Amino acid sequence: MENFSEVQQSSSSQYNATEGKQSPRYNGPRAVLIGMPGAGKTRVGKEASSLLSIPFRDSDVALERQQDRRIPEIFEQDGESEFRRLECELILDELENFTGVLALGGGAPMTLRTRQALEQYTAEGGMVVYLDADPEEMMERASRSGNRPLLAGDAHARWMRLYRERRPVFESLSTRVIRTHGAPPSVAAQKLVSALRERRVSVGGVNPYSVFIGEGCMEGLREVLGSDTVRVALIHTSTVQRHSDHARALMRSAGYQVLDLVIPDAEAGKTITVANGIWERLAHEGFTRSDAVVGLGGGAATDLAGFVAATWMRGISYVNCPTSLLAMVDASTGGKTGINTPQGKNLVGSFHTPRGVLADLRTLGTLPNDIFVEGLGEVAKSGFIMDEGILDLLEDHAAELRNFQGNDINDELREVIAELIERTVTVKARHVSVDLRESGMREFLNYGHTLGHAIEQLEHFTWRHGQAVAVGMVYAAELSHLLGYIDENVVEYHRDLLHSLGLRTSWDGANFEDVLALMHRDKKARGNTLRFVVLDDIGHPIHLDNPDDDAVREAFNRIRKP
Repeated sequence: MENFSEVQQSSSSQYNATEGKQSPRYNGPRAVLIGMPGAGKTRVGKEASSLLSIPFRDSDVALERQQDRRIPEIFEQDGESEFRRLECELILDELENFTGVLALGGGAPMTLRTRQALEQYTAEGGMVVYLDADPEEMMERASRSGNRPLLAGDAHARWMRLYRERRPVFESLSTRVIRTHGAPPSVAAQKLVSALRERRVSVGGVNPYSVFIGEGCMEGLREVLGSDTVRVALIHTSTVQRHSDHARALMRSAGYQVLDLVIPDAEAGKTITVANGIWERLAHEGFTRSDAVVGLGGGAATDLAGFVAATWMRGISYVNCPTSLLAMVDASTGGKTGINTPQGKNLVGSFHTPRGVLADLRTLGTLPNDIFVEGLGEVAKSGFIMDEGILDLLEDHAAELRNFQGNDINDELREVIAELIERTVTVKARHVSVDLRESGMREFLNYGHTLGHAIEQLEHFTWRHGQAVAVGMVYAAELSHLLGYIDENVVEYHRDLLHSLGLRTSWDGANFEDVLALMHRDKKARGNTLRFVVLDDIGHPIHLDNPDDDAVREAFNRIRKP
């Protein structure tokens, strides 16, 4: 029996176990806006800041106040080199001390020290937003201002030359691009507000990446895919057509060639036949290692998409866009990819980390109640194994969560769901960052899964994963109680909480021998050793090897329907 609780505690420097939140980035701007003159940085930044009741600052205006001179006067009296030095010093100070939205002058990122400071800012979690618009539209706006010394003379020619020089720098620095082509500033401001409300969880390891959680965060597809990608295979189910249409439009507008691939829904999409059909299409379209996969949909779709990406050309990039609660909190993060076989679930697969995960909360608006509720099973699991704050949230909002309706989510419930996703993903990130290949600590994420996977298989995948895991957790709690690790009240707490969320806590399916045979084939098993994850207290999972046969059977009897 292995206990990894000490490892969990010692590796939690970026996690507040009491509050369940990541340690915040240093005290700096909520966002930095960059872009050409005339892109609307000041107007958009002011409007977004007003909506969020946070301060706004324009570095050009701040510099004029500091120097008691207008920008053209500084250029004329001191020269551009001195202006850039003064501008850089001011921006470096703002990056350290200003906590609102900061808009930079159009040429500011072209100064090496400023650019390096912005790179450090984003490396520490800061958001740099590039406002882009139609060049002619931006130039016209910029020309109306008398505060643009670099546009003196032939303004059109100068502006276009500056645009060609600066645009690659803007794109390389930005963590989000907001395009305002033909749209009023209020639309861009609302997109900025959504971006600022995003939550982000960093997943460490050999290939670190981020999970973005928020309404509209799918807008960040271009930034996550990167400029080195040429073609993208968009793998999705027909049930999420509305969201796949949106993702396809975003990628095509960013210049990617998009191959649309529709797969069967749920576990029917996770087969070697489906994977082979996609491989054939990728071969026909000439996909290479410079291309990528985007998986959009529930957990089965993101599992399959990751498996295709892991196996094509021995591994190409992929991005997950989960659209169900289960996929957002579990399947899309961690790098586990796989397909099912007649012998068991996820027995064939690979560990292949995504380039990023975009959990766009707007997609939950089309989610049926039963699919939302099953995701709460994985959320509760993360509470049981690590973050009791998750359990508190579930208890406090059980009725609203159980009765979830995608078309009727009030602001309070929206925030609760966002926090539950963030906290659950943080628990998973903590485990997978130190154990990608599931050789120790990561196995604790399988709490409830040993029996849960057996139920799914024996019920021919007519049970939703989260529902099966819920029963599996009650079983694991009963087993732990029978062996003296936890009190009976902890078992009853499992039952009461899960039931209050609309999750199942019992099963009257196959006979014990069939279940036992499948549990022996579980991925955690070692040789002939039957292995479980159980609790010795809430928040403290342990490995349990070869438990007493009578206890294994009795625990099974206790989760049978009366």
